[in-house]
Amino acid sequence: MIQSAHIQHFTKSVKWLILSLLLTTSCQDHQIPGPADASSFSASVLTTWLTMQLKLGLTAPGSPTVAPRRYAYSSIALYESIVPGLAGYQSIAPQLNGLPALPTVIPNVSYYWPACANAAMAAMSRNFYPTTSAANKASIDSLETANTTLYQKERTNDELNRSAEFGRKIAAAIFDWSKTDGNDNTTPYTPPVGLGLWVPTPPAFAPAAVPNWGKGRLIVANSDAGADQGPPIPYSEATNSAYYAQVKELYDISQSLTAEQRIIATFWPDNSWFNVLSQVLAIEKPKLHAAAIAFVKVGISVSDVQISLFKSKYFYNGVRPVTYIRTVMNQPTWNTLIPTPAHPEYPAGHSATSGAAAQALTLVFGDNYKYTDRPYNLVGFSPRSYNSFNEAAREAGVSRLYAGLHYRKTNEISLVQGQVVANNVVQKLKFTL
Repeated sequence: MIQSAHIQHFTKSVKWLILSLLLTTSCQDHQIPGPADASSFSASVLTTWLTMQLKLGLTAPGSPTVAPRRYAYSSIALYESIVPGLAGYQSIAPQLNGLPALPTVIPNVSYYWPACANAAMAAMSRNFYPTTSAANKASIDSLETANTTLYQKERTNDELNRSAEFGRKIAAAIFDWSKTDGNDNTTPYTPPVGLGLWVPTPPAFAPAAVPNWGKGRLIVANSDAGADQGPPIPYSEATNSAYYAQVKELYDISQSLTAEQRIIATFWPDNSWFNVLSQVLAIEKPKLHAAAIAFVKVGISVSDVQISLFKSKYFYNGVRPVTYIRTVMNQPTWNTLIPTPAHPEYPAGHSATSGAAAQALTLVFGDNYKYTDRPYNLVGFSPRSYNSFNEAAREAGVSRLYAGLHYRKTNEISLVQGQVVANNVVQKLKFTL
């Protein structure tokens, strides 16, 4: 549960961000006397909206499975809203799965590309968070207005209005396309019954979550090719079996968790990789187009891996450790450190998601990228430093072992599944001509 004190702190941070935008402007933006290539501008419009969407996600309905989809479509809308102004770059729309032709700019008239991006991200934020609080809706309006106020110092209202209209048209087209991706969370699902198969878990004993997510449309066609790593260790209740050994390892760890292991187990509550992206963009300060491409690569990789992941989960339907330990190992009072999600054990969501995000980030920013992760959604946690994105992904994976949710082998295999999806996405998408 998100603590109210942290939400208030985050809201104050967003208000300060908006105030700062009104008082200061990027030197890159101010040095452009006339129409400019979109690569001339800073990435501030993206970073401010990424911060906003992280805030909106704190109270948004839906599981962590749903969130990457919102970021992915937003990233595409952002890139497509500026690509007409990028010399040497092309739309990726024809490379995406079933995306119809997008709106085009008016020939021989000028556009202010940050304004296009601003309107597109504002529209996507409203589209994907329609039930957010009145305060959050006001924050969306305020951020859009704050950015626009900055742009009025550089461009005429006619140009800004034209640019905003184009951004909104792109957002509308992308959002309409998103509605056809088959993200079905309403069709009834009856889990199969049998030895070693998933059953609802304590404490809530909730029905299966997002059982149809794996049937959704991939954003990049065939991005999951080769991702599924095959079946898990065969189920067995024999005490000399490999399956029993992995359960016993998890159980033994749970009985003697160190303070560091407890911190790791609770540091990764919701796959906050878009916060990692936001922090890296703040460090690197890339131009708008480079930041947009990074956002697309991470966004699509993390979104598509959810489809690959849940396709595998509901194919193998593995029982959770808490069920096995309480029944087979006769430990009826044993509990996980954090509640078990309501879906099968194999593959592991944190590992697959982290593997995809870390690999996409590595392909953009390089291997052995040292950074410090300052959580945006945790109160009382110290920042954690890593020598690479993949090191962080491995920690995110093992956090589920320490929490009692997944076996070590599951985490290791699932990291690979995520890496394969990210490699496929990045290799398939061609941004330059």
